[in-house]
Amino acid sequence: MNKLLSWPAALCWLTVLLDGYDLVVLGAVIPTLIDENHIGFTAASATFAATISLVGVAIGAAGVGPLADRYGRRRVLLASIALFSVFTIAVPWAGSVGVFGAFRLLAGLGLGACMPTALTFMAEHMPPTRRAFASTFTMTGYHAGAVLASLLALWLVPDWEILFYAGGVAGLLLLPLMWRKLPESDAYLQARDKTERVKPTVVLQPRYLRTTLGVWVGSFMGLLLVYGLNTWLPKLMRDAGYNMSTSLTLLLVLNIGAIIGLVVAGILADRRGTKPIILVWFAAAAVLLALLSVKVSGTVALNALVLVTGIFVFSAQVLVYAYVTQAYPAEVRATALGLTAAVGRLGAIFGPSITGALIVSGSAHPWGFYFFAAVAALGLIALATVPRLARHDDPPAEPARTGRDDLKEYAT
Repeated sequence: MNKLLSWPAALCWLTVLLDGYDLVVLGAVIPTLIDENHIGFTAASATFAATISLVGVAIGAAGVGPLADRYGRRRVLLASIALFSVFTIAVPWAGSVGVFGAFRLLAGLGLGACMPTALTFMAEHMPPTRRAFASTFTMTGYHAGAVLASLLALWLVPDWEILFYAGGVAGLLLLPLMWRKLPESDAYLQARDKTERVKPTVVLQPRYLRTTLGVWVGSFMGLLLVYGLNTWLPKLMRDAGYNMSTSLTLLLVLNIGAIIGLVVAGILADRRGTKPIILVWFAAAAVLLALLSVKVSGTVALNALVLVTGIFVFSAQVLVYAYVTQAYPAEVRATALGLTAAVGRLGAIFGPSITGALIVSGSAHPWGFYFFAAVAALGLIALATVPRLARHDDPPAEPARTGRDDLKEYAT
């Protein structure tokens, strides 16, 4: 518990908070941008803006792993936050949809690098017996940021520009604190010599291939859900007949549920094993997303359904990251997590794009929720194929030479 109250834990949590804030901020302002036809925004161009943002995030996540494994977690994290902050502040100054998208793309490069680096650092900051909780606890910052963005949107919209200024300035204010208080990861320092000899493609070697493919597909499906819902839930609920205030409130409730789910999922995963909890969480998410297609008349019942959906949908994705931090050695951990996040960000691109296409065609409700339920089911199937890790065990640093050696690490 003392490690969770330390400066490194707090700074990693705040870093991930910026990611969560940015996740919701565009979805919260899209209805206003479209209604006001700001610099020519339509439903189609809003889909472009959401998509191009996530392209940048995916590129940033894919590229950061080898850099963090080679040059250290600390320097890469500082540079990533700086890049995100500068171009987030620039977004309201965009004079066209194209420039708006370019600023979001560049901010996304920095943002995409932040989360996998912060999660890698936290996994190495905590003992192996607490690694699942380290990941889920850190990711509560993600949804705290989403809740913060939702609250500010309820207060500030239609003055949407302030939301972007606030996110960028917060990042710039975080930098000097991180410079003084964030040390380099001990695990990175110990594995630094090995890192120089290890190629990123090690995650595709036979020993890890089954794990890598499973977590990549699971991450793709998980982030498709997270971004699809956070980007378009207000619009989906408006199409379902709810008013704008109710729709934004449900986005807030969804992310409060996510915070609750992350705490519970991390505790259970450390006690029962990460893989079994992942499967339960994806299965519950599939059922609850399908239920959201049903029009609920009572406010309390509607909020309760959305809250429970948030508990399972978002923490299912984070449990994939927790699994990755346990499945790979320190010298390739950031690479493995960065690539998993990058593949997930591709799902994040498809989520808003497909949902946006359904909205443009006028068929988002109820088919949007049926689509999300099917995605959760596919995530369940993918994660069912990965090995069950031996609990509380770090995998050996050197690749196993035989199938019998693999069994020493993984419980089948």
